[in-house]
Amino acid sequence: MRIDKYLWCTRYYKTRNIATQACKKGSVKINKESAKPSREIFPGDTIQLRKDQVHYSLKVLDIPESRVAAKLVNLYRADTTPPEALENQALLKLAKDHYRQRGEGRPTKKDRRDLDEFTDVTED
Repeated sequence: MRIDKYLWCTRYYKTRNIATQACKKGSVKINKESAKPSREIFPGDTIQLRKDQVHYSLKVLDIPESRVAAKLVNLYRADTTPPEALENQALLKLAKDHYRQRGEGRPTKKDRRDLDEFTDVTED
């Protein structure tokens, strides 16, 4: 099976076109070698991919016939991503939640108090 189709079938990418573009950009590697979208994969191969600033690592266990349900994905791959990478993703999401959008103006008094409480700044 092609690598772009496999990544789509195992739900790493929403569409096959997005998976193809990721392969063309060099975000996907098979056995530590950069992979073209048409590269064939086999059970036992290791895949490294970079998506949303996280380096995922997985091992191919089996080849699916078509796109599989989210509950069945673990039958076709073993996720060997280090836990630190997933923690970084959680921190990145938390940082984005506290980001002020451009055009919102200056912080209000309540925003300033929340920021001071968050950073534990005390005035002397």
